[in-house]
Amino acid sequence: MALARGLLGRRLVRVWPDGRRQAWRITEVEAYHGESDLACHASKGRTKRTDVLYRAGGVWYVYLCYGIHEMLNLVVGPPGHPAAVLIRGLEGIAGPGRVTRALDIGRALNGLPANRASGLWIEAGGAPVPRRDIRASPRIGVDYAGPIWSLKPWRFTWAPPISPAACSAPASRRRSQS
Repeated sequence: MALARGLLGRRLVRVWPDGRRQAWRITEVEAYHGESDLACHASKGRTKRTDVLYRAGGVWYVYLCYGIHEMLNLVVGPPGHPAAVLIRGLEGIAGPGRVTRALDIGRALNGLPANRASGLWIEAGGAPVPRRDIRASPRIGVDYAGPIWSLKPWRFTWAPPISPAACSAPASRRRSQS
């Protein structure tokens, strides 16, 4: 869970085909841990879909949810141990489906390394988020896993402080900066 919490405040960086580079601070994540975690896709074992979860950490796991939303996960386990962190929110973007839509993330990234070569990576975003500023709560949308697994407090959120410049900017400018 420390890896999931440690992603809060870091920057998810996207380089667009035209060369533009944008970065957003990560504000919400969820952890999934191994075959015994009934909310983890790997709970059914290794399949063509979940094979990427069994790779060494540092690659993207992108899948389609409800036939509508792409979901972006960072694989974090050692080789052979399926563990990942779902990126649920970024500063100015709430919800994992909105994250992938806003960043134009699709399954073409599935299995690619989370580095500059893939055009999507995570980098430090300043000082680490103090643990006291992180909220833990149950994961969302995993009731099918039963109460033991659905109620695990493995969803982590952080509300970054609002900068004085954002407070004094007109509302329309604040929205465009998100």
